[in-house]
Amino acid sequence: QVQLVESGGGFVQAGGSLRLSCAASGRTGSIYTMGWFRQTPGKEREFVARINRSSGSTNYADSVKGRFTISGDNAKNTVYLQMTSLKPEDTAVYYCAASTNPGSYWNLNSYTYWGQGTQVTVSS
Repeated sequence: QVQLVESGGGFVQAGGSLRLSCAASGRTGSIYTMGWFRQTPGKEREFVARINRSSGSTNYADSVKGRFTISGDNAKNTVYLQMTSLKPEDTAVYYCAASTNPGSYWNLNSYTYWGQGTQVTVSS
């Protein structure tokens, strides 16, 4: 089992920045990919970014490319999402997720473990 705990959400004005953290515990050695997803009411949870835990390779949704950066600290079992140039449409609950296999990283069904989510609100 892997437990994930997010932190760092909050309220920010458009153009501002926030950094989300996701601390993993438990069987962290089984993690292949760590990802961030987000969800707004009435919409499906969507892929934001992911990082391969061993290679460090990253991928981003087109909507956040160039504004968000995902990074990881394996020694701390923590993944970060640095969000800059935030827009009102970035408002959502952000979820951290962990996958133990090299599946389709953009597909939420590839992820076994999920955090509780953290709210990010961007005002215009």
